[in-house]
Amino acid sequence: MALPEKLILVCQSFRLGKEPKGICHKGTDGLLQYIEEGILDRGLDVQVATTGCLKQCEKGPVLVIQPDNLWFKGVNSEEAIDAILDGLVDGLEAGSPASEYLLS
Repeated sequence: MALPEKLILVCQSFRLGKEPKGICHKGTDGLLQYIEEGILDRGLDVQVATTGCLKQCEKGPVLVIQPDNLWFKGVNSEEAIDAILDGLVDGLEAGSPASEYLLS
């Protein structure tokens, strides 16, 4: 199997040896499946993975796209995910639908 073009990392708030803290794992309930379906619907070459705490709790839920190192904040709705995935289709150029979610 070939390596994917991009990797989406979704914070799930887990910390070493502890229960999840923060809000990312609470705010993304059910959205991982929605992300997977959105990737397939758009024909994107993207893999999704969950992560431990990304230490951006006050801006969460957080999603990161690699290798572009683009960090997105407040990703807690289908609307946010659609904007980000549509941005991937469009090349995530400045002014793309996802720009309002970019974490700077």
